[in-house]
Amino acid sequence: MPKLHDTQPSRAYYLKSRNDGLRAPPRLLFWGLILFFALVVLGIAGVIFGFREILQPAQQQRVIDQLPFMSILRNPTPIGGVFPTIVSPANEEAALSLLDMPLNIPSPTAVSGSPPMELATAASAPTATARPTATKTMIPLPAATATSPPRSAPAAQPTAAVEADAGSLSAIPPSARIYGVLHHQQTWNNCGPATITMALSYYGWTRDQAFAASRLKPNREDKNVSPEELAGFVEAESNVKAIARMGGTLDLLKRLVANEFPVVIETAAMFEAYDWIGHYRALVAYDDAYDLFYFFDSFLGVGDAAQGVSISYADVDANWQAFNRSFIVVYEPQREGLLRELLGAYWEETEAAQIAFETARQEARRQPQSAFAWFNMGSSLVALGRYEEAAAAFDQANRTGQLPWRMHWYQFGPFEAYFQVGRFEDVLSLVRINQNNARELEETYYWQGRVQEAQGNPQAAAASFRRALGYNPQFDAAREALERLN
Repeated sequence: MPKLHDTQPSRAYYLKSRNDGLRAPPRLLFWGLILFFALVVLGIAGVIFGFREILQPAQQQRVIDQLPFMSILRNPTPIGGVFPTIVSPANEEAALSLLDMPLNIPSPTAVSGSPPMELATAASAPTATARPTATKTMIPLPAATATSPPRSAPAAQPTAAVEADAGSLSAIPPSARIYGVLHHQQTWNNCGPATITMALSYYGWTRDQAFAASRLKPNREDKNVSPEELAGFVEAESNVKAIARMGGTLDLLKRLVANEFPVVIETAAMFEAYDWIGHYRALVAYDDAYDLFYFFDSFLGVGDAAQGVSISYADVDANWQAFNRSFIVVYEPQREGLLRELLGAYWEETEAAQIAFETARQEARRQPQSAFAWFNMGSSLVALGRYEEAAAAFDQANRTGQLPWRMHWYQFGPFEAYFQVGRFEDVLSLVRINQNNARELEETYYWQGRVQEAQGNPQAAAASFRRALGYNPQFDAAREALERLN
């Protein structure tokens, strides 16, 4: 009879079999898996870095258009979507004193018999109207005088009657429309050139927005084209003229449209899937029956039945406030007399700035925490050369903690005010914030260069001015500063 150990597996055999089953995988497979996951992580990091740091915003948008989920890789919006506070919350007395400060600025000669200071005073108190609107400041304008025949238009237009009615100061028709403006759908980041092209199309302009962009913003990523740059482009590149002013009112917009003057306004916008941005719109019509303005919008299109994108009076004024109610009027030289009559005190830059200041001051009195009201006071005071007071107003706007984080992409009054009063570190704080959020702003590098020059560092200043010119070779201020250094 066989022995047990000859026919049954031993304990050692079981243990050996068990250990064989638990043996670690080959070392090559282990390190292969580690390498694979490391490459995945590095690949993801590389995609994020490349998307954020290498691709230009226009290229990022093209990727997102094809792969919408890639939008999560955009640089995050600053916390709260607001501009960071760079000034102390204390020492507000200088700003609050502006609410009662007399301007004491000599008035330029009145144009066409219009008393400028009367208009500036009228700006401080709203005028009652038949229908309530969002207009905070209703300024009576001088009567229109038909100094030249109106541009031809369909018979349904009331414009001829309006121009002929020189004896009626307040006769703004209940509705009006400008015919003949051609819509242009903007290319990437091109609302300024596209919109001024629309306004020029009314006068038979045949060039496209690409031509305007080549003159206004050779770098397509440039985030800002100012109203003054747009007006200067019209003067330099066409046979018509343009004027850019601040402090407009809804009634003024209506009167200009009723007299067939194309108007472009700079306004805030929040399109779907976008946060707060600056945007230009071409005004083509209004209708008091519905309290609506109608715009040809380079981003949104022409609206229902190509009548224009409709926006309520209240919303237009609220969004227009963010840009100190800036507007551009494009006009034929032979109609300048009529335009001067319609604009009245606005024809003079100083008077327009005073009106804008009074409007903003009234709004700040009513809403002391309104960042836009304080910012507009500052912008108006910069235009008036009152830099100390302007800096105090900008400080107060910043203290509210409500300025949109892109605010200084479009408006550079704080840079100028702080520089003029010697607050160089505050200018550089604004510079750094802008550079972190948008590298393609030539004005940012210009003001950085001005500070570096003032601090006795001409080499660094020259480099900053050259970088500004690299982004926009048409930037005369940077060119002149560089020539001064050389």
